[in-house]
Amino acid sequence: MTGLRHLTVPLDDRSYEVVVGPGAASYLGSVLPASARRAAIVTQDSIPVEVHTDLPYERFVIGEGEQHKSLETIGELCRGFARMGLTRNDVVIGVGGGMVTDVAGFAAASYHRGVPVVHVSTTLLGMVDAAIGGKTGVNLPEGKNLVGAFWQPSGVICDLDALESLPDRERRCGLGEMAKYHFLTGDDLLALDLTDRVARCVEIKAEVVASDEREGGRRAILNYGHTLAHALEISTEHRLAHGEAVAIGLIFAAHLANVMGRIPVERVDEHFAVVGEEYGLATDIPAGLDADTLVSLMHRDKKALDGLTFVLDGPNGVEVVAGVDEAPVREALDRMLP
Repeated sequence: MTGLRHLTVPLDDRSYEVVVGPGAASYLGSVLPASARRAAIVTQDSIPVEVHTDLPYERFVIGEGEQHKSLETIGELCRGFARMGLTRNDVVIGVGGGMVTDVAGFAAASYHRGVPVVHVSTTLLGMVDAAIGGKTGVNLPEGKNLVGAFWQPSGVICDLDALESLPDRERRCGLGEMAKYHFLTGDDLLALDLTDRVARCVEIKAEVVASDEREGGRRAILNYGHTLAHALEISTEHRLAHGEAVAIGLIFAAHLANVMGRIPVERVDEHFAVVGEEYGLATDIPAGLDADTLVSLMHRDKKALDGLTFVLDGPNGVEVVAGVDEAPVREALDRMLP
């Protein structure tokens, strides 16, 4: 099949293939573990993609919305796996967006202390970010993605045909993550066709993951814009979707870096130009939120090992900055709060 890109996430004996392009779902069999005898397919009713496998399988449908990205859902899935007799010689296949692959991956990592998982990503956000790299997890009321595991998939399918029916809001979510990669690399991703654009995002993430699989250092740069983004998601009860929040978080991170003297105002303007103009995303914090709530939520961020921690632009590029005082954070928020 022409027009497909075959990429590798290089992790030594755990390396795996990512297939990107229209019709990529037909390659599902090539990325399934050779030992798999049965499959548990985890999906949602709204997912417009049906996967085809020669393996006997059972289908598990999880709920819609972030409230179902929970430990309760993991428990329900694992009980279902137990009822079907799933073993380590079988495979979990997550079919859906970032929420589905996060949940399916964590359930696979937890059940029998680790069952192989393959992701069939159906959203732009999932293809360029969530399905790649092995970070899985669910939310708690106290914060987003606070419980999870690193569990690399055996393969990932990014079938661009699935994007044809993608709602505009889901498209914006993917663009929010894609804009992040612009600042990590300087690449003009919008100059590429869709297959090459998604493939380039996969290449960037794969290179970073290979250098720091368990987020001990460099991998945290993939969370550029995410510290405020996660706080915005929680404080709006997820009325603000992840990619939308990341777009706003990128602008906030630029303001904070400027307040701290790391970048000039011209670089802040570049963030506005890329996020707001080129990608067409909203850049304002929604009305009704306050600095105290947002700062409190940012203190709970999983990167906050040494006080408030952010991924910030600077003279050496985007990097993790720990121990940030609240004063510049509040000044940056004041620039954005209505």
